[in-house]
Amino acid sequence: MTQGESTTAAAEIVAAEWQSILALEDGLIDPAVVRAAYAQPRLRELHPGVSHGVLWLSRCTDFPRSHVPVVYRLGRGGYQVTAQSVGTLGEVDTLEEAFALVVANLPEGCGPAVIGTADDVPR
Repeated sequence: MTQGESTTAAAEIVAAEWQSILALEDGLIDPAVVRAAYAQPRLRELHPGVSHGVLWLSRCTDFPRSHVPVVYRLGRGGYQVTAQSVGTLGEVDTLEEAFALVVANLPEGCGPAVIGTADDVPR
């Protein structure tokens, strides 16, 4: 597979997964969370997944993943954005603010998801 074919295949995998997650019924994840993330063009290029009601975004399509910051709903209201290697990046009132904070804290050179594992992500 050429690099161009790989890029196209990755984009197709990512788009299909987004469509699947956008179509999930209430209960697995708050649809507003998915829509807010999807509204960000840079996040729409990343591979989405849902676990325990949380939307995870990865720079690659396979395990182990290369995750970007994650948004968690706070019990008292608002949202917390957390990065695995850094910890809490901030707390905000709205989903739009939360996903804007995710975008602002994407790793340098973060582009569309690639086919493969975290080891295949360009550094």
